[in-house]
Amino acid sequence: MTLIKSISGIRGTIGGTQGENLTPIDAVKYAAAYGSWIKQQRNKENYKVVVGRDARISGEMIQQLVMNTLIGMGITVIDLNLSTTPTVEMAVAMEHADGGIILTASHNPKQWNALKLLNNKGEFLNAEAGQQILDIAEKGVVEFSEVDHLGEIHKNDAYIDLHIDEILNLPLVKAEAIKDCDFKVVVDAVNSTGGIAVPLLLEALGVEPVKLHCTPNGQFPHNPEPLKEHLGDLMESVIANNADFGIVVDPDVDRLAFVDEKGEMFGEEYTLVAVADYVLQNTPGNTVSNMSSSRALRDVTEKHGGTYFASAVGEVNVVEKMKETNAVIGGEGNGGIIYPELHYGRDSLVGIALFLSFLAEEKIAVSELRKKYTAYFMSKRKIELTPQLDVDAILKTMEAKYAAEEINTIDGVKIDFPDNWVHLRKSNTEPIIRIYTEAKSQEDADALADRIIGEIKAIAGI
Repeated sequence: MTLIKSISGIRGTIGGTQGENLTPIDAVKYAAAYGSWIKQQRNKENYKVVVGRDARISGEMIQQLVMNTLIGMGITVIDLNLSTTPTVEMAVAMEHADGGIILTASHNPKQWNALKLLNNKGEFLNAEAGQQILDIAEKGVVEFSEVDHLGEIHKNDAYIDLHIDEILNLPLVKAEAIKDCDFKVVVDAVNSTGGIAVPLLLEALGVEPVKLHCTPNGQFPHNPEPLKEHLGDLMESVIANNADFGIVVDPDVDRLAFVDEKGEMFGEEYTLVAVADYVLQNTPGNTVSNMSSSRALRDVTEKHGGTYFASAVGEVNVVEKMKETNAVIGGEGNGGIIYPELHYGRDSLVGIALFLSFLAEEKIAVSELRKKYTAYFMSKRKIELTPQLDVDAILKTMEAKYAAEEINTIDGVKIDFPDNWVHLRKSNTEPIIRIYTEAKSQEDADALADRIIGEIKAIAGI
């Protein structure tokens, strides 16, 4: 059991000891630190924070603790109750709120929960803001409001519908063309809030949803990370229902993956690639993904005359690079779509709508669409080092060794070879180097990882 305090939020397992797990006392402590930070940002009379949660079992308990802590600080809470991460992000902007909190541990198992923290734009906090909140929590000095100045809770269950309305209004979402195709789609929402939002979106687009694990009770029927090894039920259901394809989202609906009409994985890395292909052929421009994402996005971007940029790992870093480069689409290879025409946040709902629009326009099966893109394969490994070793020095040595190749050092060391790449990242908490490789076959990706691991061990003398 553990409690992880980072600049991106507070994540931990429910139960156990205060300070070591996400206990009620820890939920109050960090909600109070966030509320205090909100009040430091602007000196004004009234403050407003949007709060929503995924469907995990501990969600209601944590939400009540968080909301009532904010009320005690004189902050008005807009309670979305069961919602999605992108919906809360959009609600912050639409409410002109001072911030937002999403109660979700994303793809982590049911014993986990977290406070994900947003700024007044509905975007994740940058490193500086996140550190300020951790510092406030560490000092433990928070001022609460007197009885005549307590905040209030305003319930609002309309935001998933409003979110869908905004998606339907996007020029690249071709609702009529989608309706004409009579799509049937199986939805695996792992019994969380995607079970509410995704079928509503599909019905609004004239798509027949076949609901699989769509009861938002937090009883995850399988590991909630949307990876092939967890999705046997979805693959079988697509075939059994003669569906056009399958959709799987994680518990808070910011990661998206597809299964084709044959019951085969489309490839989580290729969610962003396909959606970007559609966006770029209609609105040419630049793209961004993090450094550990597939090269296939660069291929598609250059095909349409744009420039691809890589960011450090982490959604906030992708968003920052997208703004800097005026990117028209971006995201992460874990199935995260960021479409700035709607908002700067990973959003499975807009990803689904754009993917359906692309299928309706191309008039091809999902398996045929996948064949349009170069097949790349990844290997993800790690090497554990002794605490005495200087990990930074090892990475510097690797950088120098491959100085003749295309090198990027904004987040560890990424070495781009003509036909493959390797990304080396150190852990911030333990002497580990993570090794990500990509090549045009699994054998080549694995071989490259083995070679690099051997070279690191030789440098380290182990």
